Amino acid sequence: MLHQVQPIQAAQLPGLATLKIFGDGASLEDFARMYREGTVTGFTTNPTLMRRAGVTYYEAFAKALISQSPEYPISFEVFADDLAEMKRQALKISSWGRNVYVKIPITNSKGVSTLPIVQDLSAQGVKLNVTAILTLEQVAGTVEALDPNVPAVISIFAGRIADTGMDPMPVMRAAVAMARARPHAEVLWASVREVLNLYQAQETGCHIITCTPDVLKKMSLYGKDLEALSLETVQMFLDDATSAGYTL
Repeated sequence: MLHQVQPIQAAQLPGLATLKIFGDGASLEDFARMYREGTVTGFTTNPTLMRRAGVTYYEAFAKALISQSPEYPISFEVFADDLAEMKRQALKISSWGRNVYVKIPITNSKGVSTLPIVQDLSAQGVKLNVTAILTLEQVAGTVEALDPNVPAVISIFAGRIADTGMDPMPVMRAAVAMARARPHAEVLWASVREVLNLYQAQETGCHIITCTPDVLKKMSLYGKDLEALSLETVQMFLDDATSAGYTL
């Protein structure tokens, strides 16, 4: 049985006692710091983040992360586009540790649904993180495909929904309600942009939210006096203009 990591305490960010915060990125240094500080209770990454961080060897990076935080749930994503190869990669990734979740995108790049392999892998006991979900139809299909006795994560890209001008809150509330049919499945609010998203995720009943190091740094602004923040902003503008040597 894995050690149960407690969610971040309400004393650190009031009102978030039941929300689990996962670190999102691809830097072993950042992940190690988050682990030491206890600011997160799990980790997620993906091939895009890994490429941007300069990760060259996928498996070596993954195993190093597992080694430095062995009791935290960690999600690694397959990178194949063919469903049969996705399944092969998923089984290999899953074998790396009991705390490992395998991220399967809801479709491949051609729009072919991955739900058949989600169903197959879940039935085999593989912990999955079904990702890149944006619609309730995709949520419904995922819930149906998951084995009710196997842990899973349903990752909904709320930030990307908001990028289209659509309010993600109704979608997330409905997704949480749908997921109740699978008691071992957790709904994750992904594509976080700001600290406000943590409170939105809590309000909608999400179980997990992913935060990049930049968003985690913004947590220090919680409750800050807005006049003081205004003054700091003006000082930043002055410092930058002075450093740039601007003249008129």
